[in-house]
Amino acid sequence: MRSSNKSRSRNKNRNRNNNNNPTNVVNRVFDSSGPEGKVRGTPQQIIDKYQMLARDAQLSGDRVAHENFLQHAEHYVRLLGDAQREIDARREQQDAQRQQNQQSQSNIKSEQLTDKHNQVLIDTSSEQPTMSVGADIFPTTKDETNLVETPESKPEKPVKKPAPRKKASKPVVASPADIVAEATENKGDAPEVA
Repeated sequence: MRSSNKSRSRNKNRNRNNNNNPTNVVNRVFDSSGPEGKVRGTPQQIIDKYQMLARDAQLSGDRVAHENFLQHAEHYVRLLGDAQREIDARREQQDAQRQQNQQSQSNIKSEQLTDKHNQVLIDTSSEQPTMSVGADIFPTTKDETNLVETPESKPEKPVKKPAPRKKASKPVVASPADIVAEATENKGDAPEVA
């Protein structure tokens, strides 16, 4: 007998540790000892069973049993309601955490984009020519009359003319008469063939 008491106490300790997780309550199988014996199942199944027993007791005219079954069902309704509220609170907390993370990530991205934009502005501004404070904006002519130099007043640069193209030499086609005349001239120069 003593060993059975130890095993019960061990089971009770395990059950106490499992009550911290509300999702465990929703899906956990309970053994309920009611007036008609044990009822086993998840909280929703036990609620349905006790409500059905209460309806049967009411139809049979037993008001005491009817109230007793409804009280047992109400206990599991409370368990289920508490677990559902905890689940909803955790979900809202996770959603808030997720939104906060997304907002911080979007802030970081916008800061990075702003930094890149500012760097581009700095890079482009460094490429632009700078002008000293006392420098003239418009160049004046050499006679210091403070007149602005215009394209018409600039001296003309001599225009280079392109070099004439060389004509390509065409091959000279000799007429048959020219070939014969050249051959007769060269006849004395050629060695004789015997």
